[in-house]
Amino acid sequence: MSADPVGTTRPPSPAVPTPSLARPVPPGGRAAWAAWAVGASVYVLAVVHRTSLGVAGLDAAARFGIGASALSTFAILQVLVYAAMQIPVGLLVDRQGARRVLLLGVLLMSTGQLAFAFAISFGPALASRAVLGCGDAMTFISVLRIAAHWFPAARNPLIAQLTGLVGVGGNLVTTVVLARALHEQGWTATFGAISLAGVGIFALVGLVLREGPGHDRRTRRSSTAAPAVPVPVRRQIRDAWAEPGTRLGLWVHFTTAFPAAAFGLLWGMPYLVEGQGMSRTAAGGLLTLLVVSNMVFALVFGRAVSRNPRSRMPLTLAVITATALCWTATLGWPGGRPPLWLLVVLIAVMGSNGPASLVGLDYARSHNPAERLGTASGIANMGGFVGAVVTLFGIGVLLDALADTGGTHSAEAYRWAFCWQYVPLALGTFMIFRLRRKAGH
Repeated sequence: MSADPVGTTRPPSPAVPTPSLARPVPPGGRAAWAAWAVGASVYVLAVVHRTSLGVAGLDAAARFGIGASALSTFAILQVLVYAAMQIPVGLLVDRQGARRVLLLGVLLMSTGQLAFAFAISFGPALASRAVLGCGDAMTFISVLRIAAHWFPAARNPLIAQLTGLVGVGGNLVTTVVLARALHEQGWTATFGAISLAGVGIFALVGLVLREGPGHDRRTRRSSTAAPAVPVPVRRQIRDAWAEPGTRLGLWVHFTTAFPAAAFGLLWGMPYLVEGQGMSRTAAGGLLTLLVVSNMVFALVFGRAVSRNPRSRMPLTLAVITATALCWTATLGWPGGRPPLWLLVVLIAVMGSNGPASLVGLDYARSHNPAERLGTASGIANMGGFVGAVVTLFGIGVLLDALADTGGTHSAEAYRWAFCWQYVPLALGTFMIFRLRRKAGH
């Protein structure tokens, strides 16, 4: 991991930009909220696509004739593709604009979901989820870039949290509407309908969305400013990575996001049902609590960071500490079966993980110039998904090693397997403390 050599200083930026390069101050207002709403609708659709398999696990196992390990491959592959696409997507956003990237994302998601609707074997289904993951990866960073063009900088933390909040609404659509449709209408009709929803969203983005004031075609044609020379890709990535705030954002995102991500994506339901002896209905209720808690914390954190940017690091460290303490109390409970109230507290606290991870993206935004905002956001946004993959895989390996002769897992097995979380948690916390001073925090 590179850092600036000790004792070196960077050349100061020009105090006043030249008139031809000066950027208009984002106005906010109704036009800004309308542009954000169009972009956010794409993100809601992306979350519906992303979480659609979560309510169809048993149906997928029966349709494709696969077991639990192959089924988990869907989640791990999708997260891996998402993480791997973040830097390329950031570069695309910086060079081609958020609107074009959103259109491509909708096209890929709809194509992948349509192929998934008609897949009858494991291989094509896996490939279709990979295509879907590519499209999903293009949405969130693009919406943040649109927000940065339309809203004053002080409003960006709140807008990022609101974007995450409406994305959680897509999760609710999946758990409430999609689960029922899958039961009543069947596999092909349900997933086919989701893919066709992208047609309307594609038209909305193509016809209505503007990236920001001064970004329409007429303004670009009438501009007398000389076109900017594109920065080489390697330099763009190197400059974004060299900024300590970008790396701090990555590790904040990594450390705060992965516990809830791994729990919600795959291991939460097995832990509650098999490890804690709960019914699927009761376990589903607790997972719904995770979603509701996420929404509440998003509003609280968004307002707090918008009003006082200095609150970012205290919030981050508070979430990391609270999550670690709750898991320690849960896993340390005698017999490995904590009482219901403690599970409720644990899941409610993990609801803060997603909103806290967006603080990492705010670090990347505030420490980089506009021309590499997408690249820096992509680097930071990679963190939590890499952490989720590491956690998903580590818990799975330990569970396989600790399985009973019949292939089942006891509460004790889950206790030791979930202890794996302390490894990425310790690594991420160490890196945050290492980089916070370099980034001036």
